[in-house]
Amino acid sequence: MKKLIFLFLFLNLVIQAQEKYITTSDGVNLYVKVKGTGKPCLYIHGGPGSGSHWLEKFSGDMLEDRFQMIYLDQRGVCRSISPKDSNYTMDRMVKDYEEVRAALGIEKWIIMGHSFGGFLQMGYAKRFPQSIEGMIMVNCSLNMREAFKKSWVPKACEFLGITDIEPFLDESKPLMDRWDILIGKLNEKNIMWKMGFASEDNMKIMNATSSEISNWNHDFSNVALSFEDYWGNFKLSCSQIRLPVLFFYGRFDRMIGPEHYKDVNFPNMMLWGSDVGHIPFMENKEDLKNAIDAYLEKYKL
Repeated sequence: MKKLIFLFLFLNLVIQAQEKYITTSDGVNLYVKVKGTGKPCLYIHGGPGSGSHWLEKFSGDMLEDRFQMIYLDQRGVCRSISPKDSNYTMDRMVKDYEEVRAALGIEKWIIMGHSFGGFLQMGYAKRFPQSIEGMIMVNCSLNMREAFKKSWVPKACEFLGITDIEPFLDESKPLMDRWDILIGKLNEKNIMWKMGFASEDNMKIMNATSSEISNWNHDFSNVALSFEDYWGNFKLSCSQIRLPVLFFYGRFDRMIGPEHYKDVNFPNMMLWGSDVGHIPFMENKEDLKNAIDAYLEKYKL
């Protein structure tokens, strides 16, 4: 009898923790790991190109106690393969999510996004609302140009001691050129961490874990921002999405902006401000846990 119980528990763990590749309809092999128990929850990572590894590493234990987590590396990212035709459009990205859902036999799931993942969540929710029970948005951007103008430029210049910020707001010059200059200056002074982390050590710890994944694929991160699909003002679409939303933001998140939440008006939304920077799943996962628990309780998910 004890052997049968042990076998049952072992098989149950195997079912809960599946690591596999799912091939999309256009022939791209996507890395997927399924872990935990509870309602299925798809993680839509940010970056673009950051992969699902960091969320699993730093907050996987907490999340897997509440959800059946589906850790997905998007096409052209981390352990997933790149499309031969370089198709990274919004339509194709969200179609990947639908094909992964179908391949796993999931009827509906919650979707959890971080940072750049907010754009992809919005694209998915607008196209396939019938597949989603709720949205957890963690430090998500919904308007990249606004985040750059209202938070990135003024805070980066403040940290760099630049008093004249107007050249970085000059829209006659390509935004990415202006952004690259600021990133370069922050890296030169080793203060890039101030934009998103509580300490330089935390940034180093997170970056060091990248070596745990061999041959990290960076193809999507290299081209993502060349697609106009991701440059729109997605705040304008919030009122159309009636799904229950947890909008979690960091009061010290300079990457997105601590006031980015102000024009976000989902009809069914729990707003949660936290004393954290851009990476709450590493630096304040206790408050992230509290926010998720309150959200699940409020909306009976």
